[in-house]
Amino acid sequence: MFFKLTIQYDGTDFHGWQSQAEERTVQGELTRVLRLIEGREVVVHGAGRTDAGAHAEGQVASVTLQREITPERLRAAINGNLARDVRIIKCEPADDKFHARYSALEKSYVYRIVNAPVMSPFWARYAHHDARTLDLNRMRACARLFTGEHDWTAFSAAQSDVKSRVRIITRLDVEERFDERARAKMIEIRASADGFLRYMVRSIAGTLLSVGRGEMNEEIVERAIETGERSLAGQTAPACGLTLLEVRYP
Repeated sequence: MFFKLTIQYDGTDFHGWQSQAEERTVQGELTRVLRLIEGREVVVHGAGRTDAGAHAEGQVASVTLQREITPERLRAAINGNLARDVRIIKCEPADDKFHARYSALEKSYVYRIVNAPVMSPFWARYAHHDARTLDLNRMRACARLFTGEHDWTAFSAAQSDVKSRVRIITRLDVEERFDERARAKMIEIRASADGFLRYMVRSIAGTLLSVGRGEMNEEIVERAIETGERSLAGQTAPACGLTLLEVRYP
């Protein structure tokens, strides 16, 4: 039987998505639990590899089981054996050709920043704190440079096993709102693309923050995109502010 799992997790206490020896990961926890349910080794494929400390509101995984079980019972069985910081929100039957990673058309992330003198404890795990003044108009103008198809070498991890660093960013918005819980201004950087490289969203977020603080200008950012020079990009923003929102499929 083939299943599609929609997953949410607080990534603070996880060492990322991908299974690693001696480290607690989301994929590792799901594999452990599904092995108990299935009674044999199980391979869990995720739509993307979120960083250590990053979160997910709509991560997707695919898994194949020999055991016959309804989606509702499978969801209950998995959640009953997981810690409270990760949950299967939805479990549904999938086509045998469905693959969480390779079937994906687009992924969307949000990077959240509490822009206030004091950081709310309710957001400390889920947003980055920057107390400095940020010029939203400059950030929005710079964000337009990132849309389209580019080589993202300057905005990704130096060590990577990908064959190509070319990706198409379809959306990059900088939004501002007053957050009732934080009682402060919240800035959200929302990005959608056909795929993302390791640290890519966090690097873009860090660059836009530098632009907002007046430490960089559009010309430097444009040169970073064109040349691939990592030294021109801003500092990679902390993982706590990053959340995988959604994965879109045909």
